Amino acid sequence: MSLRKTLTALSRASSPPDSSITAVNLEAAEPSRSSQITFRPRKIRKVSLDDLNPSPTTITASPLSSKSTVDIALRHLLISDELLGGVISAHNTPPVFESTSTPFLSLARSILYQQLATKAAKCIYDRFISLFPGGESGVLPDSVISVSAVDLREIGVSGRKASYLHDLAGKYKSGELSDETILEMSDGELIDRLTSVKGIGVWTVHMFMIFSLHRPDVLPVGDLGVRKGVKDLYGLKNLPGPLQMEQLCEKWRPYRSVGSWYMWRLIESNKTSKTKLSK
Repeated sequence: MSLRKTLTALSRASSPPDSSITAVNLEAAEPSRSSQITFRPRKIRKVSLDDLNPSPTTITASPLSSKSTVDIALRHLLISDELLGGVISAHNTPPVFESTSTPFLSLARSILYQQLATKAAKCIYDRFISLFPGGESGVLPDSVISVSAVDLREIGVSGRKASYLHDLAGKYKSGELSDETILEMSDGELIDRLTSVKGIGVWTVHMFMIFSLHRPDVLPVGDLGVRKGVKDLYGLKNLPGPLQMEQLCEKWRPYRSVGSWYMWRLIESNKTSKTKLSK
């Protein structure tokens, strides 16, 4: 499909993205949580040249949950990449990154959702939450450790995932990890520390950084959806590998998370267009 047709399809899209075609976890084929982002139209504010080149400290201090940061990111991407700018301009619902979950709860949920369709995963997650007084607010390291693997299996959690949850909770209880230290870690430190938890790989950490911590400059080079989007955007013959992804998306810095979000939207629009043509 030509880029012109793709952009036309994007401009006509009015419903939330189909979760069945969002980011694909190459580690565990887990459906992406990008589809859980709520959409609301808004105007992009005017920014100065200084805003377009913030310091690393400013980027770290301004997560994507800040409306002004998203607006600055969009302006930067529109200027730095003409092709990506076309996708952004055609898609009239800018991303909204919202999450109120604690890092521990977000990581536990990521483990539970692995290798499951969204509907089945949510059913198991709801059962998991019901085990704790207070619901989600009661999902704490000590309380998770207190739930046996047998009890977890009774609600549909596999023995392997039960061991992953206990390993995560154990690392919190020992002090190796905490919500406070996670929030202070650099992106590199997060990957090093979180991948030491059983069942958590680089892809999961990338999704966690984007959708839970709202880090602005994360490029999930192992995500199939983002790779397909980059392939279509730049007219490549083959899916780009990690190194090519880094090279092609370098111009998106320091807002590669937002650029990646638009790659998922691009793939969704392409699938929608192909479905209409096949009818």
